[in-house]
Amino acid sequence: MKEFLRIYINSYRGLSRPAWMLALVIFINRSGAMVLPFLGVYMTQHLQFSIKDAGVVLSCFGLGAIIGSWLGGWLTDKIGHFKVQLSSLFLCVPLFLILPQFTHVVSLAIAIFVLSVVSETFRPANSVSVAYYAKPENVTRAFSLNRMAVNLGFSIGPALGGLLAAVSYSLLFYGNGFSVLIAGLLFFFYFRNRKGYSKTNVHAKSADATALKRSPYRDGVFIVFNLLVCLYAVCFFQILNTLPIFYREVHKMSEASIGIILAFSGLIVFLLEMLLVQFAERSMADRTVIILGTLLCGLSYILLNAPGGQPLLYLSIFILCISEILAMPFMATVTVRRAGNENQGAYMGMNALAFSAAHILSPYIGTRIASDFGFGVLWWGTGIVSALTAAGFYFVFKRL
Repeated sequence: MKEFLRIYINSYRGLSRPAWMLALVIFINRSGAMVLPFLGVYMTQHLQFSIKDAGVVLSCFGLGAIIGSWLGGWLTDKIGHFKVQLSSLFLCVPLFLILPQFTHVVSLAIAIFVLSVVSETFRPANSVSVAYYAKPENVTRAFSLNRMAVNLGFSIGPALGGLLAAVSYSLLFYGNGFSVLIAGLLFFFYFRNRKGYSKTNVHAKSADATALKRSPYRDGVFIVFNLLVCLYAVCFFQILNTLPIFYREVHKMSEASIGIILAFSGLIVFLLEMLLVQFAERSMADRTVIILGTLLCGLSYILLNAPGGQPLLYLSIFILCISEILAMPFMATVTVRRAGNENQGAYMGMNALAFSAAHILSPYIGTRIASDFGFGVLWWGTGIVSALTAAGFYFVFKRL
């Protein structure tokens, strides 16, 4: 036990103070992230939307995320990651506060689209910020720390959101807006004059000097890599879209119970991410970790078709958490190493674009398959797509 604790504590050592503060900002922001996990349930249960209409609105979030990711990457290279993140945080506050006023499909879809554009400009700027404030030798662990903070917040947000939803769904939006405001204030006062580290060693694995200046939109292998990242995210993001509806309609779970199981997923990632990432970083190549994480994603959803009650649901989401831990930080590291200092925002923007596109495709495809063919077909299909995506990663990494 002492040796385990020593290894666990060492997985956190060596990270810079700004990296920790950036993680704290993300933690506060995500602790209030109650809207998105419950948006599908809110629309189908409170607003009485059909599953297909709910999928349309959720897809508008993804459409806005695509524009926001591209815009965030472009703005980051133009005006810097600090200004982009600060603007995104403060502009989101009033948008969350007025969201409960939109109760029709079209108006809510437009409102979610605008919110998504503003909120998702944060993502590429934040990724550049993580790399900027991390020590060169700790870039992957810095991304893991950031994701750990996201998931610790995600373990609190849905649990609190489930309790608030039982009182009033409007409280979800107000709570989300308040947490973004606090995160924005902390970010401004700590990072306004903060300098980062030299990134000389981060790009040591880049092929040549020309590669550091090229556009990611002309980097063919990297484009294919991000298409595969998008496919992985389409499968993974069922956790935010169809999975809560599956819990509610098939297993008859209450909003509070859904919040608890989603909180469990965040807690698992918080407890295990740094430890598993450190182990994977030392013992496996990046491509092996990403491929393994992709396969586990498919396995987690296939398990939902097996007979069983809530213990099976918890086992499934536990495996999905391990998938997330293994795949996502290393996808970010591959992107950082592929980019140069001059175009890091653009590269991170394209990587964020892959996840944003998944925010469109995941709810749209998932809700339609579930509505027309049933959840069983959806989970089998998700498993098959994950396996094919893992095979794609295997061949792409030979050229990447």
